[in-house]
Amino acid sequence: MARINSRKSGTSLSRFAVAAVVSALVGVSAGAASADTGTRTGTWGHLPAATKHAPTARNGAAKVAATPTNAANPVFPLLGVDNANQGWLYGPNGTGGLTPREAVEGSLANLANDAYVDNDADGYIDGEWQWSPTGDLHFWPDANTDKPIGGGWNIYDKVLSPGNLGGAQGYDIIARDATGVLWLYLGYGDGTVTSRIKVGAGWDAYTQLAGKGDLDGDGKADIVARDTSGVLWFYKGTGNYNAPFAPRTRIGSGWNMFDTLVSSGDVDLDGRTDLVAREPGGNLWLYKGTGNAAAPYQARVQIGYGYDIYRLMTS
Repeated sequence: MARINSRKSGTSLSRFAVAAVVSALVGVSAGAASADTGTRTGTWGHLPAATKHAPTARNGAAKVAATPTNAANPVFPLLGVDNANQGWLYGPNGTGGLTPREAVEGSLANLANDAYVDNDADGYIDGEWQWSPTGDLHFWPDANTDKPIGGGWNIYDKVLSPGNLGGAQGYDIIARDATGVLWLYLGYGDGTVTSRIKVGAGWDAYTQLAGKGDLDGDGKADIVARDTSGVLWFYKGTGNYNAPFAPRTRIGSGWNMFDTLVSSGDVDLDGRTDLVAREPGGNLWLYKGTGNAAAPYQARVQIGYGYDIYRLMTS
């Protein structure tokens, strides 16, 4: 069971350690996995998030052959929080799917959203932002350090940290307010952020925003956005904080069949960033990244079912 440092009072958030986030394990079925396949003991461990583990097999099996993790295509866990506020972690299984889920110890009732970061640009987790329902933002640089960043974040209906958008090394945050304006907060790498920078208006046209890494192979973080008609749009990252995204490019339609889009980086360990999509009935699909801006995803592959038990899916 992954352990957690629980805090019972006030609006303090909980921190769970995710040490072995890239423990890509062989011997796990490559087929679709249920969201409620139980827990395993000790795989993630109670270690600082900065502890890195190369993808390895378990129980003496052969190591998983995979492209080394890099800053542009990180390997992060997928977090699901169910309606009982129990948290569950999934990692890559080394065969293009997800490992059986592992329980987070303690309640995540005080967690509204969460974003893992790679501020030292090596492709692995070294920190985590957490937002509370009351709008407080905290940063966890390790498993035992709670760093309050600021309040008032509940003015936003969407927050996301897709990577380094402003040209520096640290991860940044984009946030959309109720009027549809998108804002950029540049991260310093220690969890603190700059004053917000206006990216643009009209982003309330989108029902989903997702991204965690580079989709077109240029080394810059990108995002995708789904509009109300189900069209998916690609926003290429520029690396310029004054204009972090190039004009959008249409990359597909029919995406309103999904109620959640989220990226945890490189799921299939091929060195490209991928996208996870959930249907309302709970089926989970993987869109493997291609590195091609004109067609950034391959045809979907089902990697799970029963994921409608989660009120929050993030990474």
